[in-house]
Amino acid sequence: MTEFKTKNYIKEIKSNFINSQVFSFLNKKQFLNVIIYNKELQQIFGVNIKDYKKISGKYRICKKGKGKEYTLENKLIFEGEYLNRKRNGKGKEYLSNGNLEFEGEYLNGERNGKGKEYYYNGELEFEGEYLNGERNGKGKEYYCEGKLEFEGEYLNGERNGKGKVYYYNGELEFEGEYLNGKIWNGKGYNRQGKIEFEIKEGKGYVKEYNKYGELRFEGEYLNGERNGKGKEYFYDDELEFEGEYLNGERNGKGKVYYLSGGIMFEGEYLNGRKNGKGKEYLSNGNLEFEGEYLNGERNGKGKEYYYNGKVLFEGEYLEGKIWNGKGYHIEGYNVFEIKEGKGKVIIYYPDGDLEYYGEYLDGEKWNGKLFTSDYRDIIIEEEYKDGINISKWY
Repeated sequence: MTEFKTKNYIKEIKSNFINSQVFSFLNKKQFLNVIIYNKELQQIFGVNIKDYKKISGKYRICKKGKGKEYTLENKLIFEGEYLNRKRNGKGKEYLSNGNLEFEGEYLNGERNGKGKEYYYNGELEFEGEYLNGERNGKGKEYYCEGKLEFEGEYLNGERNGKGKVYYYNGELEFEGEYLNGKIWNGKGYNRQGKIEFEIKEGKGYVKEYNKYGELRFEGEYLNGERNGKGKEYFYDDELEFEGEYLNGERNGKGKVYYLSGGIMFEGEYLNGRKNGKGKEYLSNGNLEFEGEYLNGERNGKGKEYYYNGKVLFEGEYLEGKIWNGKGYHIEGYNVFEIKEGKGKVIIYYPDGDLEYYGEYLDGEKWNGKLFTSDYRDIIIEEEYKDGINISKWY
């Protein structure tokens, strides 16, 4: 914004200038500029978002001493001490609900020295040392209910150096060393105080627990992350997933289980998502789908099956949508054919009940009705017109 346009913009604003006023705009480089004017509309101070991270509205900023900052809605977001128009000394930051977010020391506009962070509900989340706005030095993390979760050393905002992790009841879960936020050297303990794992230089066989001491994962670690074979568990220690990991994500072959124990999915993963060939199963153990996936969705060739094992649909998918292929009645005869996501279709649930009757466009329900079963009575659940759900209860 040019100086001429800025001055004209200011003159159009109807306001009584008693001391100073703040205006903000985006310059050509998309930095949020904040300019303070006196009552004669003479610029006396200007900064941009790179220098002042908390800019979001109307402020009272002083050269030196105590001051307060407000949003455009006149909500207090900071109060404390300043030097050279930057936060210096003690101060407090506030959340949108008015609760305290942080209190502590600042230097040159950044958190520096001792400080405390709080959860949205006002309970203590962290207390410790800061440097250049990041957690650096010794500190403690707390569960939302105020119980100690971690105590140890930090560097550049991450756990780095010696540290201890505690279960919710206060018993020791892990003690050792961290590197860049990851477990690097140390021992893990179960709720009975027995050693469950030992990791050296980020490598080993590890067991992970939630705050109540329930097993969530066990498997191989490398560089402080899940790498190799491993297993994930439901809240009641029932197996949820088993397979291969890379850099902390599911990668390679894997199986997902129902809480009841049956297989829900088996196939290939990439970066934590289904990619490649895979199969989905119904709760009775029968095959529900087999085919190809991309980025977690059905993509490419595939088949869907009824509860009794007969083919429901056979064809191609695009981004999780039926794209090309034929649909079949539970008795085996053809009921629809769809091309490039378009056509009239009659779709059934895996148990054989009617699911949808109408038109598809771009693989989406376009004109038709979606049904559901209620004690064997077929009722209309939703209705679509030109791709819009026009159901009164929607």
